[in-house]
Amino acid sequence: MSLPIAESPSLIVSIKDDGIAILELNRPKKRNALCQALMDELIAALGQIDRNPTIFAAVLTSSGPFCAGADLTELAKLTTAEATRVGWLKDLNEAFSSFRKPILAAVRGFAVSWLSPTSLNKHADDPYQLGGGFELALMCDMVYATADARFGFPEITLGTIPGAGGTQRLTKTIGKQKAMELILTGATTSATEMERLGVVNRVVPNEQDVLEVATAVARTIASFSAPAISLAKQAVLAGLEIERALYYSSFSLEDCREGVAAFKEKRKATVQHR
Repeated sequence: MSLPIAESPSLIVSIKDDGIAILELNRPKKRNALCQALMDELIAALGQIDRNPTIFAAVLTSSGPFCAGADLTELAKLTTAEATRVGWLKDLNEAFSSFRKPILAAVRGFAVSWLSPTSLNKHADDPYQLGGGFELALMCDMVYATADARFGFPEITLGTIPGAGGTQRLTKTIGKQKAMELILTGATTSATEMERLGVVNRVVPNEQDVLEVATAVARTIASFSAPAISLAKQAVLAGLEIERALYYSSFSLEDCREGVAAFKEKRKATVQHR
């Protein structure tokens, strides 16, 4: 069962009865390009989910191709001063960075940062995950993609650079040299290659439902202690300098004490989420 908790023309958010939130980008005619309204809705939805104690994980997916990145009709109007004033992409980036629960991307079709009308027509039947769409996937904690998906940062071909955390997240994930190659050449890469590089967790055959695969992983995560999962996510994102402090803080969790006791007693632990 899936219950809607928010619905708008461009974003549908529902919560399954097992505590998994599904966020569905819903601008298929615009290839789910990120307009300001959609970004605002994503930010609001992430905040709502993060504050809801009955939701333990989230999956970001789409109606049709994943995301054609920034909406060029809005982007074309921005000057440096105006982009700085409105914080273009900044709030969305920060909303994902501060989201305490696991969020997985289920990518079907392309995720592109910028597609011109010519490119959209040329690749109308091709699944691409480029630029801003690629950055949106990188904002998630795990990425599951269909076998025909492709990834890349074409911004350099337009005289700009990835600006929603892509340069940093990609470099941290695959290393400087390969990230430099992808960013500076604007080349696209297959889902299989991205799986090899560690960007994609699993490539899903086209005949399978990538959303079901990602949701199954989210369901497994949701079965564990919610505060422990949150601490683990913080540790991975923040680095080694605070890992030990978070590790020590987990000792005060009832779930930790129960987990240790259950291990000693050779029984299954009862998770209380506290």
